[in-house]
Amino acid sequence: MAAPVDLELKKAFSELQVKMIDTQQKVKLADLQIDQLTRVQKHAKLTHTEITSLPDNTRLYEGVGRMFILQSKEEINNQLMDKQKTADEKIKELEQKKVYLERSVKEAEDNIREMLLSRRAQ
Repeated sequence: MAAPVDLELKKAFSELQVKMIDTQQKVKLADLQIDQLTRVQKHAKLTHTEITSLPDNTRLYEGVGRMFILQSKEEINNQLMDKQKTADEKIKELEQKKVYLERSVKEAEDNIREMLLSRRAQ
């Protein structure tokens, strides 16, 4: 009777290890994406700061691929605000995803711990 329980525990433990490794990789990826989005935000803020000091009727060149497009200060400013807003939203989503992933690993660890305790109690 003890052998099937031990096999079950080994199987559950190996599944937990795989899940933990996978989750840790996903958390690292989320951290990298958050860092990248933070850099995008900083760049947008710095560019916005530079643009705000210019007169309103100023036209600026924006790099698009291999071309430069002449646009108004207002259009570029709106694009920068959209970039910042999008980055903020994505960062919030990634932070929520990280919390969920970390919580799921914690729950899995707790389940294994309970299985071990119940096994020892028998």
